[in-house]
Amino acid sequence: MTSAVDDADHPETAEGQPAFPGAVLHIDLSALAHNYRMFANEAAPAECAAAVKGDAYGLGIGPVAKTLWEAGCKTFFVALTQEGLTLRTLLPDAVIYILNGLHPDAAGTLANAALRPVLSSLEEVEEWAAWCRETDQRLPAGLHIESGINRLGLTAPDVERLAAQPKLLDAFPLALVLSHLVSGDLPDEAINATQVERFEMLRAKLPPAPASLSNSPGSLSGSAFRFDLVRVGIGLYGGEPYAVGPSRVKPVVRLLSRLAQVRAIAAGESVGYRGTWTAERDSKIAVIPVGYYDGYPRSLSSASDLPHAWVSIAGHRAPVVGRVSMDMITVDVTDLPEHLAVRGQE
Repeated sequence: MTSAVDDADHPETAEGQPAFPGAVLHIDLSALAHNYRMFANEAAPAECAAAVKGDAYGLGIGPVAKTLWEAGCKTFFVALTQEGLTLRTLLPDAVIYILNGLHPDAAGTLANAALRPVLSSLEEVEEWAAWCRETDQRLPAGLHIESGINRLGLTAPDVERLAAQPKLLDAFPLALVLSHLVSGDLPDEAINATQVERFEMLRAKLPPAPASLSNSPGSLSGSAFRFDLVRVGIGLYGGEPYAVGPSRVKPVVRLLSRLAQVRAIAAGESVGYRGTWTAERDSKIAVIPVGYYDGYPRSLSSASDLPHAWVSIAGHRAPVVGRVSMDMITVDVTDLPEHLAVRGQE
């Protein structure tokens, strides 16, 4: 699969790659910038930061980070130290946090690149404090409090111990105290209000510092969730912030291909491996050269008794039928206008 930024008609291909790939992943950077500005406007006066972990959710951290910076984003979150080092070369002046914390012996690497660890355990706090003292530097870090999701983060007893040992946090500036919502995409869930209460209670035991709780959906859920900074991730890239309700983001990604072949089959004939889908009428089936090799989920395979995924052909939905193969899917184009159900149609 080839990627194309902003121009699906002229995909940029690496030397030696075919000029006509089976699939092109089209990334709309103008939509990305629009989504950032929408979240930033909604979150104001809180700052809107961007999560660009996982190579900017697989879209390429280089063009994504540059676009977000130009749209006004100044604070970024990544998961791993190596991601932070890559991002630092792209954005020398950005504030960059490492969400997965401080790995053993990584303090010097983070310090040299002006990266801020999000400390998630007493051991990490102690290591960062010790390094700051040993090098006579006061380098900022974030602190992750566990409020309900039970992944990374200091527990309530950990926070009590920190409160009882203030010298640990005296060694470095506490730049941010954060936690993470369990069900931000369902704003009426009781756990959300419970997390806000826990977060406020625990951060009150710590030195004053900016606070952050909200992810993409939380940033749209009202001022009670926003605090000083929101961390927007999937919503930037076109993912729906809420599990229900109207969309407020523009799609950033489209997977494009063309019909490779269209064939007629009779009622009662099956399609694909194991014949999981059987035509109930005489049908037209189109083959598209996209499959799980390209990242198209095999779980979107369909059977006669299962709901269908679909593709869009000139604005018309065509259901995926049969199993997803490594390099092709099959779709039912029986109900499409005849001039669209032809080889080469996008």
